[in-house]
Amino acid sequence: MDLHLELSSQGGRRRALEDALRRAIGDGRLLPGARLPSTRSLAAELRLSRGTVTAAYDQLVAEGYLISRPGAATEVALPATTPVEPARIPSGADGEPVHDLRPGQPDVSAFPARAWLRATRHVLATAPAGVLGPCDPRGRIELRAALAGYLARTRGVLADPELIVVTTGFVQALNLLATVVGGTVAMEDPGHDFYRGVVSRAGCEIVPLPVDELGARTDLLTSEITAAVVTPAHQYPMGVPLHPRRRRALRAWGGLVVEDDYDGEFRYDRQPVGALQATAPDRVVYCGTTSESLAPALRLAWMAVPPALIGPVTEAKLYADAHTEVLGQLVLARLIETHDYDRHIRAARLRYRRRRDLLRARLRDALPGARLPGVAAGLRALLLLPGDGPSEAEVLAACEHRGIALRPASPLWHDAGHDGLLIGYAAPSERAYPHALAALAETLAGTRRAARSLSG
Repeated sequence: MDLHLELSSQGGRRRALEDALRRAIGDGRLLPGARLPSTRSLAAELRLSRGTVTAAYDQLVAEGYLISRPGAATEVALPATTPVEPARIPSGADGEPVHDLRPGQPDVSAFPARAWLRATRHVLATAPAGVLGPCDPRGRIELRAALAGYLARTRGVLADPELIVVTTGFVQALNLLATVVGGTVAMEDPGHDFYRGVVSRAGCEIVPLPVDELGARTDLLTSEITAAVVTPAHQYPMGVPLHPRRRRALRAWGGLVVEDDYDGEFRYDRQPVGALQATAPDRVVYCGTTSESLAPALRLAWMAVPPALIGPVTEAKLYADAHTEVLGQLVLARLIETHDYDRHIRAARLRYRRRRDLLRARLRDALPGARLPGVAAGLRALLLLPGDGPSEAEVLAACEHRGIALRPASPLWHDAGHDGLLIGYAAPSERAYPHALAALAETLAGTRRAARSLSG
């Protein structure tokens, strides 16, 4: 294709080409999906070196303007649809961010597409036609059996396949449990604010369960509380494991425990903490999901339910949506059986650990005095801002201006007065992550300088 570009005479030739391509995309001369000339032909057209054109293309791919695939032409990126979220959850930068550092998202560009396709072909070729009919509300027995074995060997969970319920996500699992159990529910403070909304909308009263350096204050649970939602292996968002003494107090307490093992597969600097469910399977509901291990769009999660609750929970699941989508269940079961799921998790664990290490190094230099607790596991970091530095609002405004999407930490507390940021280091692709982190570090350093100059 012919492409008319006017390169500025100011600055370097590569920067001029990048700016010209951004303008062409921004003003609509290059539409989404349009194919760009090859680096060889554009270099000849503009009398540039091919390396200069290649570097410019790579930079715009990293920024999200272009898409490059092996063996295919470079194209203008299609506009991604922004998911509709509850108003209480900040959406980061307006539209699709240039640098996506929102928590709760894996690197979907590393999704094991070949293994998933291989498993899908196997399922479609071997499964009887009946699997495409109505399903048990608890989910397909193939997946429940595979999960029982996988969770037993990786997390120590004691669960019979008959006591596992497949859901469309932790949100649905939490809503089902809140609907069945009702009453007063203790939720960690700080903790996930959206989950508080799920439990509240189900009609439950919520009481905060304070968290300190030893984890949730389980010693404060009383007999008036019906259930407690906790993250004992890696507290969200502080990152501390629940102290053994408090684990014992939680087991001794008489209410129902909902164990959210959201980061069960991703441990970096310490031995994995076994699932609490293994010590009290008659009173602990163990919950897990593929949202961070594979992709949020799969809508596959599970809970291991105590025997006394399996009947009411199954009935609630039936009336919620009859059953979870079947084909994905069978494909995930096949991935677990062939250990392709294990291989994907191991590769992802190494990749995310490298990203975590780079994040710690860059933030330490950009914002001295800030604290980054609890990054021995998980896909996100809680950045607690120093008292003499920029405020949460100032940092968020600066990040939005740079096209950096992340989340404020203050809504995670039940009360006000806690400034911080939740930074997800998993969502960007391998190529995009260093650029996103560099932009964040520059922004944090800039807001720190501005805060110091105002205070001085």
